Amino acid sequence: MSTPALPQTATAEQGPFGITAPAGFRAAGVPAGLKSTGKPDVAVVVNDGPLKHAAAVFTSNRVAAAPVHWSRQVVSDGRADAVVLNSGGANACTGPEGFGNTHRTAEHTAERLGVSASDVVVCSTGLIGVQLPMDRLIPGVDAAVDALGTGGEHDGGAAAAAAIMTTDSVSKQSGFAGTGYSIGGMAKGAGMLAPGLATMLVVLTTDAAVEPAELDRALRAATRVSFDRADSDGCMSTNDTVVLLASGAAGAPADPEEFAAGLAAVCTDLALQLIHDAEGAAHDIAIRTFNAADEADAEVVGRAVARSNLFKTAIFGQDPNWGRVLSAVGTTDAAFEPDRLNVSINGVQVCRAGGVGEDRDLVDLSGREVTVEIDLAAGEAEATIWTNDLTHDYVHENSAYSS
Repeated sequence: MSTPALPQTATAEQGPFGITAPAGFRAAGVPAGLKSTGKPDVAVVVNDGPLKHAAAVFTSNRVAAAPVHWSRQVVSDGRADAVVLNSGGANACTGPEGFGNTHRTAEHTAERLGVSASDVVVCSTGLIGVQLPMDRLIPGVDAAVDALGTGGEHDGGAAAAAAIMTTDSVSKQSGFAGTGYSIGGMAKGAGMLAPGLATMLVVLTTDAAVEPAELDRALRAATRVSFDRADSDGCMSTNDTVVLLASGAAGAPADPEEFAAGLAAVCTDLALQLIHDAEGAAHDIAIRTFNAADEADAEVVGRAVARSNLFKTAIFGQDPNWGRVLSAVGTTDAAFEPDRLNVSINGVQVCRAGGVGEDRDLVDLSGREVTVEIDLAAGEAEATIWTNDLTHDYVHENSAYSS
C-alpha cells in the first residue's frame, strides 16, 4: 500500500520496535480472567522518566466510554506516569458505576506504582454495556505490576501488546530509530475501525526529550495522516485512545522535523497493520485520490468509496466494478466534473474521462493488496484512505460477537 510522503529517514521498524524499546519504559501483560479464553487481558505501561510528558487523542464519538472521560483529564496537564489497559470489557455505557470502576482502577494502579492516580491513563476495550468484573481486574493489575521488569527492548512490550487484543488475530508493534532516540508503539484493533480517530487502543513511547506541547502537535499531525485514514468498516467506537509518552531517557532533545516524521511513520505502520488484520478481510485496499482541488476533497472522496458496501463486496468477489467507485464519488461535494474522472484499479485504467477505459478483465484482484486510484482532474492535492473488503467472515464474526 502507498503511504503518506515521509522523509527518507522516517521508516517504521528501522530499529528496535515495541513500547519498551525506547529507554525509560517498562511493561507487562497478564491474564486476569476477563476473557473467557484465559488469554492475557490486562497490561501496564510505566514511564520511569526522568520526564513524564504525555499527549493523547481520543474518540470523537459523543457516547464515550468512562476510561476516555477519565484519561482526557489525566493528560490535560501534559503528564502521565503510567497507562493501565484491559481487554475483555469496554466499560462504555456503564453509568456512574463504570466511571467509579475506572477511578478505582487508576487509584489501585497508582498505589502499586507509587504515583498519583491523576497521572494514570486508563484504557478499556471489549463489549459495550457490561460492567467490568472488578474482582478479577484489580488482581490482574496486581499481577501486571508484579510482572514489570527493569526495562529494555524485550522486557514486557510484546506481552502488553498481546494483552490488549480483542478480535485481533495478531498483536501489533512498530518502531523508529531516530538520531539519538527511538520511538516505539503497540496497537489493537480489527473491527469498528473508522475515524475520528480510528477505533483502536494505541500506546506510543519515546525516550526523546520532547515538551508536552510539541508532543501534542506531532501526535495530532501523525494521527491525521495515519489512524484517521484507516477506515475498515465505517463504524466508530466509544473507546478510541492513542497516547504518547516521552521519558527523556535518551538525554537529548529530538529534531522536531525528524521526530514528527518518525512518529508519523510508526503511526502509519500500525494503521496499516490494523487494516491488514481487519475482521474477515481478504483484501487490503489503498484508495488514492489525486488531482483534487484540496486535501479535504481527496479525503472525502476516498472515504466515500471506502464506505461503499457495494464496492467492498465487489472487491471481495474479485470484480473490478468501477461503476461502484464512480457512484460513490458522485455522492460527495468534492469539486470535479463527471466527464473528466479517471479510475485505475491495480494499474489498469478501467474508467477514462467518466466513461469506459481499458478492458476490466485485465485487472487482477487475486492478490491481497488492491490499489484504487481516482483522478479528479480538479487540482493538485491528494490523500490516501486505507480500507478492506467486506466478506462473509466479517458478517459472521460480528453477528456472533456478544453471543
